[in-house]
Amino acid sequence: MIVSDNGTELTSLAILRWAQDRQIEWHYIAPGKPQQNGYVESFNGRLRDECLNETLFASLGHARSVLRAWRDDYNLVRPHSGIGGMTPADAARRLVQPGPEGHHDNPGLYL
Repeated sequence: MIVSDNGTELTSLAILRWAQDRQIEWHYIAPGKPQQNGYVESFNGRLRDECLNETLFASLGHARSVLRAWRDDYNLVRPHSGIGGMTPADAARRLVQPGPEGHHDNPGLYL
């Protein structure tokens, strides 16, 4: 399931057709209710404040490079309080480590 706001970039027929063709359920939050999608709103705020508002992009390649570096820092370096002070990469690795019988703790998660 994908949850999004009603922004024009996520309400086009093309993206809705893409989701339907892949049998992905799409849910829109109520207009004016960003708290219904709090995790994404928090992430978007961090990305905007820490990267997008701080950088004047000179080209598409520059934007890709800056965003790649920010993403790597966010996922691989920065500890997150919501997951016990681990990085997202560490938390994901912990989820897929084999258990005592050689089974994965979460067999549905693949990295």
